[in-house]
Amino acid sequence: MSGADRAIDFAVIGGTGLYRLAELEGVETHAVETPWGTPSAPVRVGGFGPHRIAFLARHGEGHAVPPHRINYRANLWALKSLGATRVVAVNSVGGITEAWGPRVIGVPDQLIDYTHGRAVSLWDGEGEALHVDFGEPYTPALRRALLAAAAAAGVPVVDGGCYGATQGPRLETKAEIERLRRDGCDLVGMTGMPEAALARELGLDYACLAIVANWAAGRAPEDEVITLEDVLANMAAATEPLPRLLRALAF
Repeated sequence: MSGADRAIDFAVIGGTGLYRLAELEGVETHAVETPWGTPSAPVRVGGFGPHRIAFLARHGEGHAVPPHRINYRANLWALKSLGATRVVAVNSVGGITEAWGPRVIGVPDQLIDYTHGRAVSLWDGEGEALHVDFGEPYTPALRRALLAAAAAAGVPVVDGGCYGATQGPRLETKAEIERLRRDGCDLVGMTGMPEAALARELGLDYACLAIVANWAAGRAPEDEVITLEDVLANMAAATEPLPRLLRALAF
């Protein structure tokens, strides 16, 4: 089977700080139009170690699309239309509980949605409404595969945790983070929903690799102002072992 004919083993959606995979070989570029409009960026498909993967930059390749303006429906539809059945979502997050400090990588198993005003379903008022089971928001088998890959690649990760999805694009207040902590959230981000729910509606296996860019407001050992420079530095350091982890994925 030629490279062009090979099925896509999995797709990666890159978040803040991950706008391309330099290791991708024989790249094919797909500008996909969907029933929901244009995705955030072209989908890049190519060889990645033993895999053939699709990569999409969630915020666009120049980080021009803020969290509340992302066309999540188009992004996921585009990946599925190219043959992806599994999606690894890389999300930049803030750490709330002790295990989730800057530069930590984790694989959460739960989430709470605090977003509003986003297109949360593929159902648009016609036909039968969609009511998918979402008790386990991340596909257990794909979570296990990510954890096994991390162990095989020697990449420390946190197993489990609750992702609090907030609206953005601003960062949260200390009081909001305290509320999330009381609700049981271990980490906070702006792009976890409705992406996970839409993936479920499309029948895609979906799991999150959460990369901690900073402590959430009020959670640092010493009070500090969160700067974009710090966030990007932490993301660069934390994503360094990511290619090794992804290459070790086995299904």
